Amino acid sequence: MNAKILQSKSEMTKFQVLTEIAAHQPNVRQKEIAAKIGITPQAVSEYIKELTAEGLIHSDGRVRYKITKDGVEWVLDNASELKRYSQLVMEDIISHVSTWTAICDEAITKEDKVYIEMRKGLLYANRSRDTGIYGTAIMAGEKGYDIGVTDLKGYMHIETESITICKIPRIKRGGSSFTNLDRLRPIVESKPYIGAVGTEALMALKRVGITPDVMFGATESVIQAAYHGLSSAVVIVEDEVSFFMARLESESIPYEIMDLSKTGK
Repeated sequence: MNAKILQSKSEMTKFQVLTEIAAHQPNVRQKEIAAKIGITPQAVSEYIKELTAEGLIHSDGRVRYKITKDGVEWVLDNASELKRYSQLVMEDIISHVSTWTAICDEAITKEDKVYIEMRKGLLYANRSRDTGIYGTAIMAGEKGYDIGVTDLKGYMHIETESITICKIPRIKRGGSSFTNLDRLRPIVESKPYIGAVGTEALMALKRVGITPDVMFGATESVIQAAYHGLSSAVVIVEDEVSFFMARLESESIPYEIMDLSKTGK
């Protein structure tokens, strides 16, 4: 896999210009953009004309530009592609030069050949169960504790897991007391990783006897969990849902949404 945007210097520069416009809109200073990305102000001007013609930005005046909805989607699509490409590159390169941390399934001695597998988002090492992925232990380790593994060989395919979004009302609409707990309980009890966004979400989980794994930074945490093959649910207040969905779509992470207000379907 190669990111298409990297195959064209012009497209990559256009991506940089558009990103800078989005960051500094509506008053765009072409000299500052030029200095930031290492091209001339005249080149920035030409890219702005191109972006305008393509409908990725629009102008409110001589130096007032705003990114359009199509522009946002174009940036997010290319940013996601770049991220996936960089992850593949890092996985391929780092597997040969880095030390990975794994939890011992059994007692392991230094320089043992160990097999690696991912379980619930964590790496585990054993000496006998051939997973097709193996390396060399750089230290001795006791069962249940961490060791370092280097010179990793083989390919670990990790399917990105889906996220269940449990939307609950803000306090002005009843908060946790107006949440359908009968629907919430089986969802969160079936998931190995739970996030909460908002005090109302924390209280709704408390009402069903669940302590979330993460609250602060929960949305980013469940995204990382999904990338590590860990299915999760995030209980989230209603006014944060649209932003979170946009993040998931930009990362191409599958999700389902459940409206758990007592009037929700």
